[in-house]
This record gives sequence, C-alpha cells and structure tokens, in this order.
Amino acid sequence: MDIATLVGLIGSFAIIISAMVMGGDIGIFVNPPSLLIVMGGTIFVVLMKFTLGQFLAAGKVAAKAFMFKSVSPESIIAETVEMADAARKGGLLSLEDKKVSSDFMQRGIQLLVDGHDPDVVKSLLNKEARLTYDRHDFGAKIFSAMGDVGPAMGMIGTLVGLVQMLSNMSDPKAIGPAMAVALLTTLYGAMLANMFAIPVADKLNLRRNEEALNNALIIDGLLAIQAGQNPRVIEQMLRNYLPEKKRASKAAGNEG
Repeated sequence: MDIATLVGLIGSFAIIISAMVMGGDIGIFVNPPSLLIVMGGTIFVVLMKFTLGQFLAAGKVAAKAFMFKSVSPESIIAETVEMADAARKGGLLSLEDKKVSSDFMQRGIQLLVDGHDPDVVKSLLNKEARLTYDRHDFGAKIFSAMGDVGPAMGMIGTLVGLVQMLSNMSDPKAIGPAMAVALLTTLYGAMLANMFAIPVADKLNLRRNEEALNNALIIDGLLAIQAGQNPRVIEQMLRNYLPEKKRASKAAGNEG
C-alpha cells in the first residue's frame, strides 16, 4: 500500500468537502447534469484517444499508484550478490530453487538455469522490460489525458449552463439551476484533473521509472552472474545505479 498516495487523495478531498460543509448546505454542490457532463464527457473523450483495450487496462495499471510495493535497488543488489556467490560455488543450476523478491528477476534466473545463450537472455529480458514500460506508460498517458480533458469538459458545461441561463432570463426560477450547472461543471472538472487524474498520472510515471531502473539493474546483474564475474565486482558495478550519496555511504561502511 502506498500511504502517500492514499493520504494525499483522502486528505485533499477531505479539505475541500470540509470547506463546503462549513460554508452551508453541501447539497448545493451536488448537481447531476454537471457530473454527467464532466465525468461522462471526460470518459468518452479520453476513450477516443486510445484503444478500448488500453483504456480498460488503465484501471489495473492505476492500482500501482495505490497498491504497488516497489523493491528497493539495494535489496536487488543484495540478492544479486548472494546469487553470484551461490553460482560461483555450485554453478548456475544451484539457482534453480532460488526465490527472489522480483518476478522479473525470477524469470531471468529461470533463463540462466535453462542454459540459454547470453544474447538470448539479454534479448528476452530487454523485450519484456520494454513491453512492461510501454504498458505503464499508456496507463499514465490515459490519466494525464483525463487531467487535460476534465477542465475542458468543465468549461463546456459552463457554456451550456450560461446558454440555458441567458435563454431563460425572463424566468427567475430557471436562472439558479442554470448557473449551478455553469459553475459546478468548472468545479468538477478542476477537481477531477488536479485532485485525482494528474496526481495519479504523475505517480504512475514515478512507478514506471522505478521499475525500469530495477529491471535494467536486474538484467545487468544476471548477465554478470552468467559471465562468472566476481560477486564483489558485480556489487560495485550495480551500485552505480544508486544515487551518489548512497554509493558513498556504502563505500564508507565497507572501509570501516
């Protein structure tokens, strides 16, 4: 569970709703026509931008913003060095029953155990990593598109409400509901974009980049194990994926 995403989502909506409640009757902020224009319009417009499969898969990808638990690069490096030690002592077949924290690494280990050529291992893993990156990228793009379309639909709803209001100026009772549609669609569009769609898109981009980094690290580590490199050399090579500060602290720890 990603606590930051959940707390941010709940907290932002709680603040806005609290302000509505303190200002009077919260019921005045509920308007079905406005919701229909913004929510329904946004969904169908975004659907036009992507294939049906990509759009439907966005929900599953979005779960990574809330439920995804990223494996730290440090943990992957530690597992890789441990496997390198085992492979040097017992050969690649000794890794057959090895359990690791990453499914991607687990599949890579199986390729090593099966005795595939290094070029084949590298090609297959790079292809899987690229396809994974593309899937997550499309998910982020869909929510980013929602962030763009939501306010636009809100503006369209505002124009609809203004037209209704101006066409019924002679009827005072019709002015209020028309103004509600005009203003609430703008509010709904802004909330949809800035309090949900754009933050989720940004978090998915973050997760996509984290996973791409981890996958690249795993590929380099597995190929180094297959090549029979020294575990200490492998560790030093893989630590180049870490920020400079973390690399320096590790080096200081080793010297001590």
